[in-house]
Amino acid sequence: MSKIIIRSSKMQSYTEENYLKVIYHLSEISNPVQTNAIAERIQTKAASVTDMIKKLSEKELVNYVKYQGVTLTEKGKLTAINIVRKHRLWEVFLVDKLNFKWDEVHEVAEELEHIQSSLLIERLDEFLEFPKVDPHGDPIPDQHGNFAELAFVKLSKLSPSEKGTITGVSEHSSAFLKHLEKLGLTLGKRIEVLEVIEFDGSVALDVEQQKINISREVAKHILISKY
Repeated sequence: MSKIIIRSSKMQSYTEENYLKVIYHLSEISNPVQTNAIAERIQTKAASVTDMIKKLSEKELVNYVKYQGVTLTEKGKLTAINIVRKHRLWEVFLVDKLNFKWDEVHEVAEELEHIQSSLLIERLDEFLEFPKVDPHGDPIPDQHGNFAELAFVKLSKLSPSEKGTITGVSEHSSAFLKHLEKLGLTLGKRIEVLEVIEFDGSVALDVEQQKINISREVAKHILISKY
């Protein structure tokens, strides 16, 4: 029987993985990634970021050009995607099997994503019946690093009479998710835009025969699959 290996609590290893994941997410917005952006996301000093980037560069996980920024190497990108995969699979497990709420899982998954056993993760994926998205609607890469193509549009981009299903969110803070939970705007809910208020961009919705009004700020973070 193969051993399940959990990485020892060497903070440096955890820190390296966290940096790679942050660089990966930031690179989806802007690439190369600036060290100041990394420092802001991780909430540390720019000098600390530079030191870590040098270490990751020595391991051939990133490319770094002073004053230009950081890019992931192919090895670094695959490592980061694997961390994302583990994080999102654990979130599915926590919500579907342990009855966590979608606003409660992020910090727990942050710990679980550092488990190193590939066998455990593949068994977890199989146990969960190979989910394509996590509890927030974010796509889960497969074991080869491939993401399923998901077609989303921001709720704020819809016009009156357009319909769709809530399939994701782009804001994962606990406060935001609790707000959506309170409004009944959770994954799988069918919505129709009734009115967009010209003055402030707020939106009146029909959510499965219940009328709800939300702000433009909330609407721009809800992702919809149109039908």
